[in-house]
Amino acid sequence: MYISITGLKPKGFKGFFRFWLHAIPSFRQAQTAKGNLYCSVKRIQGQQCTLTAWESRDIMLEFMRSGAHLQAMKQFHKIATGKTYGYESTAIPDWKQAFPLLQEKGRVY
Repeated sequence: MYISITGLKPKGFKGFFRFWLHAIPSFRQAQTAKGNLYCSVKRIQGQQCTLTAWESRDIMLEFMRSGAHLQAMKQFHKIATGKTYGYESTAIPDWKQAFPLLQEKGRVY
């Protein structure tokens, strides 16, 4: 399975509201997306984090490049900063495992 971890910080007051206008529909899309095995959100150290598990990387990329998530990605640089990290695994990590991985290995956007 493919694990995706994201940690984002909204930019300023306007960015905060615009972030949530995109984040909520994107998360709802993930929850019902084909091939999604697990979805979780959590605020950690001021970051809005998501942890998702997918049947494969290709299925995750299909989700990422469609619908509400695609619209959110188009606005990303205007509304937030953050990191993402994805990797193949046989187990879904908990947040105590996932957040340090994001901090150590995440790609900054």
